[in-house]
Amino acid sequence: MSEHRRKTPQPQGGGRAATRRATQQSSGRRAEPSRSVTAESPSDAHDGDTPYGGRAAARRAAQRGSGGRGGSDGGGRRRGGGDDGAEGPGRGRGRGSQRPAKKRFIDYPRAGKRGVRRWMPSWKLVSGLCIGFVGLLLGVASIAYAMVTMPKVNDAAKAENNVYYWSDNTQMVATGGAANRQVIAYEQIPEAMRNAVISAENKSFEHDKGIDPMGIGRAVWNMAKGGQTQGGSTITQQYVKNSRLSQEQTLSRKVEELFITLKVGEQGNKKEVMAGYLNVSYYGRGASGIQAAARTYYGKDATDLDPSECAFLATLLKGASYYDPAGAPDVDAEQATPAKNLDRAKKRWRWILDEEFKDGRLSKADHDKYQKFPMPKPLKKDAQLGGQTGYMVELARKYFLANNDQGVTPEMLNQGGYEIHTTFDREKVGQLNKAVKRVYDKNIDPKKRPDKDTHVQFGGGSVDPETGAIKAIYGGKDATQHYTNNANPTGAAVGSTFKPFVLAAAMEYGKRDPKLGPDQDDSEREKVSPLSIYNGNNRLKIKKYNGDIWTNEKGEEWLQTNDGNHSEGNVTLRKAMEVSANSPYVQLGMDVGTDKVKKAAMAAGLKDDDQMANSNVPSFSIGTSSPSVIRMAGAYATFAASGQQREPFSVTQVKKLGKVIYQHETVTKRAFDNVVADNVTDVLKNVVEKGTGTPAKIPGRDVAGKTGTTDDNLSAWFVGYTPQLSTAISMYRLDDNEKHKGRKFEKMYGTGGEEKIHGASFPAQIWHDYMAEAMKGQKVVDFPKAEPIGEKVYGGGASSPKPTPSYTPPPSPSTTPSDTPPPSPSSTPSTTPDPTESCGTWDWNCQNDNGGTSDGGETGGTDPTTTGGDNGGTPGTSDGTTAGNGDPGGTSPPPDGGNGDIFGGPPG
Repeated sequence: MSEHRRKTPQPQGGGRAATRRATQQSSGRRAEPSRSVTAESPSDAHDGDTPYGGRAAARRAAQRGSGGRGGSDGGGRRRGGGDDGAEGPGRGRGRGSQRPAKKRFIDYPRAGKRGVRRWMPSWKLVSGLCIGFVGLLLGVASIAYAMVTMPKVNDAAKAENNVYYWSDNTQMVATGGAANRQVIAYEQIPEAMRNAVISAENKSFEHDKGIDPMGIGRAVWNMAKGGQTQGGSTITQQYVKNSRLSQEQTLSRKVEELFITLKVGEQGNKKEVMAGYLNVSYYGRGASGIQAAARTYYGKDATDLDPSECAFLATLLKGASYYDPAGAPDVDAEQATPAKNLDRAKKRWRWILDEEFKDGRLSKADHDKYQKFPMPKPLKKDAQLGGQTGYMVELARKYFLANNDQGVTPEMLNQGGYEIHTTFDREKVGQLNKAVKRVYDKNIDPKKRPDKDTHVQFGGGSVDPETGAIKAIYGGKDATQHYTNNANPTGAAVGSTFKPFVLAAAMEYGKRDPKLGPDQDDSEREKVSPLSIYNGNNRLKIKKYNGDIWTNEKGEEWLQTNDGNHSEGNVTLRKAMEVSANSPYVQLGMDVGTDKVKKAAMAAGLKDDDQMANSNVPSFSIGTSSPSVIRMAGAYATFAASGQQREPFSVTQVKKLGKVIYQHETVTKRAFDNVVADNVTDVLKNVVEKGTGTPAKIPGRDVAGKTGTTDDNLSAWFVGYTPQLSTAISMYRLDDNEKHKGRKFEKMYGTGGEEKIHGASFPAQIWHDYMAEAMKGQKVVDFPKAEPIGEKVYGGGASSPKPTPSYTPPPSPSTTPSDTPPPSPSSTPSTTPDPTESCGTWDWNCQNDNGGTSDGGETGGTDPTTTGGDNGGTPGTSDGTTAGNGDPGGTSPPPDGGNGDIFGGPPG
């Protein structure tokens, strides 16, 4: 045999066998068969040495394997092992291996794991935590369950009076629930009432433990389908909730109620729970408890209620404000109307009777018997709320519910216990009431003029410009007889009292440039001065800002008329406000943009709601909107405060159990630059001193105001102010009987014996009588002096004055007679303004104030009904006796929208 094929000699003293035994002992597994010498190392086979290195090599290989670095192969090379010393076949752990780490109680992060697995909790850890958490909850629940006590109806939820206070913190009235509650025994509650409530609210009441998960599921499912629902809460839950004096919606309160409910369901008597629930629940109209509800709605004791009446009273438990046929406008004027409430009540009443029949709680005979809805008695007002008190309470209540951030609901407020401090001044309320009554008693006689004086209504509101506090209101004759509060929106349009917002917009934003597009920056507009000249003619053709004639959707042109069809000719905006000419302000609104007019009105304090008319038509600028007297008084108060706007409010503070839960904070906003507001005031001051508002003069005091009258004489207003108080008075005819559907405003021609009612008549008279008394003893304060503003612009067809030729004296009379007769005087008036007028730019009183140069009509004053023109006619005298060839000046102030002192000088 060739030497090269000779078998490799076995090593002495161990060799392969020793290596194999060491590996097997270390790993506990059979070693991998060793490989022979590779072809790359042929020379090794010729030596007498073993390729494995004997025992020392085996020991080192075993040590390396246990240390995590891998074993040695037949050629002495290393093999990689796992991080924890584990190896493949043929590898093991030697005497040098490490001991396993000691286990922790909570193995987290997990030992022996790498990467994401190291941070993933084991199932043992998760299970342990869940069991511990559940055990902790059970322990806490057990303690809470042991601590809560059963509710006591006689001690909890006893409705108290709500006490309303005047602005001086003296009591106005105490009204609320304590007087309208009577607890009765279970036996006195009709079985029909109990059955109706169980079928409607909680079918499982007689056998559940206070909480009905299935009932909650059914309620959610039916709600998702949009059908009638049982309440998700059980009768026991509602009993516990209603028995709690505190009604705040907090998590702790909900949890506490849950444990009380569980205890009541476990330990309570079902009869006691049912009686407690029906005796505690609120049924609307101030009635708490079934006995009070029976007396309030049907005038009988609870024991005398029939199944149909019981079904209706069960309906009220879902929310009396939305199911009482009398309505609840103080809660939701849009949804809680009498008509909508009646419709809802009828549907739920029928549904409850059907459910009772399905549940076997109502016989077929009774089910078929009760087909007619049991209409309850009409709502009666609390006698304590007569006169103006009821209107003030309603206003304060509504304001608080709309503005509190404590989640106080109408139902919570009806439970009572609140102290409500109002802004109303006792003396001013009395003075306003007397002023209205004096005018009404003296002039309005429904018996004498049944077709003229019936349904006459007045409304009034008085606001402090410095704070926005509502000092006085007049809501109607008596809150227990006339249910509509006339201090709130009534639908009566404000007429010309809207014009100050047009003037403010013209000064604040400016007139648009006809050469530019409709969306012009304010910087591109020309700010308007009150001395700007506009065409005041009757039936003026209204144009867009760019000169195009405005037409409606039918292509019809707008011809603006003035009151009495008077034509004023070219007049300043100041003069047009004084005589209440419509056409200049309608065209001014188009030049500025009715959107800007609306913006100015809202900045002053009006709201963009149902009371704001369509602002896309020219008439918007002359008062087609119908805000409340309170809103109008508040908006004019912004002018009185030099452009600072403060929201009108009626509640200063509310307390509950001695703790303040609401505090009013006055927020002041800059509505207009003070120069703009003060110029509006100066123009309105002129209206009172020389124009349509002269009946509102208060000797010795600065007064600014504006009259307003609407088309067809449907409403008349006067809104005015001193620096300390702003007041609005409205007058209209409207049948407020809610039974008369589709009622409309009635014309006031002939009302009170007057040919026509103007803002300058009864409204201005009431305003004067009230304000004269209200301002007695008050410091005399003057309005700020108006600074010059804007440019003198021309609009509505009015043109700037043209220079006239210099005067040339006639030649000396000729001694030779002429055969040509001298020309006769022309009867055609000049339309060019008088060049001799020397008014300065800021001479407010130049035009028309003392006879002036712009009196007389466009036809030379030959038409007594044509007044105004800037030229023509003979200048009037200061006593108003002559104006061109027109009629002599009157001795009484002209009507609103009329001609002011257009017959010469100031009114006689």
